[in-house]
Amino acid sequence: MDVISRVLPPPPPAGAHSLSPATLAIAGWVALAIAVAAFGALAWNVSVQTRIVRFDAAIVAWLAAHRIAALTTVMLAITQLNSLTAVAAWSLVFGAALARMREWYWMLTLGLAVGGGMALNALLKLAFERARPKMEDPLLILDTYSFPSGHTASATVFYGVLAAFLVSRTWRRDYRTAIVAIAIAAVALVGFSRIYLGAHYPSDVVAAMCSSTAWLALCLNGVHRLVRRRLDER
Repeated sequence: MDVISRVLPPPPPAGAHSLSPATLAIAGWVALAIAVAAFGALAWNVSVQTRIVRFDAAIVAWLAAHRIAALTTVMLAITQLNSLTAVAAWSLVFGAALARMREWYWMLTLGLAVGGGMALNALLKLAFERARPKMEDPLLILDTYSFPSGHTASATVFYGVLAAFLVSRTWRRDYRTAIVAIAIAAVALVGFSRIYLGAHYPSDVVAAMCSSTAWLALCLNGVHRLVRRRLDER
């Protein structure tokens, strides 16, 4: 089996339904546009200190006042398992599995999405220079900028690529729905852990989801077009 055919999903069983390549491309570009617009709106509100800033502070303060020891332990574990270092390690494991399956285009997608997503987030932090939440008894002490959340950004691109790959391997709608739902829940859990621990404001987390979703859509669409172009040249 050649390299290009490996990046495409297996043939569907009789009676199976799937989105056409054109529909997938349109959905990807629509997701990109929505994510960029949502990030832009959040960034503007944070930059000009609108009501969202007071909402951010109120949520962080409320969570700090209602912490539960057992939940704090779970949140610390979640945040550690999804740190930038941890996501890089998970990506290497996933990349090794893709290499073993000779899924070269998916390896390219993974590398672009995770590596580029982390770099993009670092640049955005430097661009906005938002200070992290200040607390009397912080659980985490960090000297980096807050907007957008790095943990959430890296989780979004990693779980996004993993979900996209798994979805491409099955034609059952219930499986696809479950895969996407689990990926979204995983990202949301990572984001909540950062807010709960006082490392980020809610807008930091949502902005990271938006910026990384836009980058993920760009990577998936770009590699998909590359594969289709190679097929058309044959």
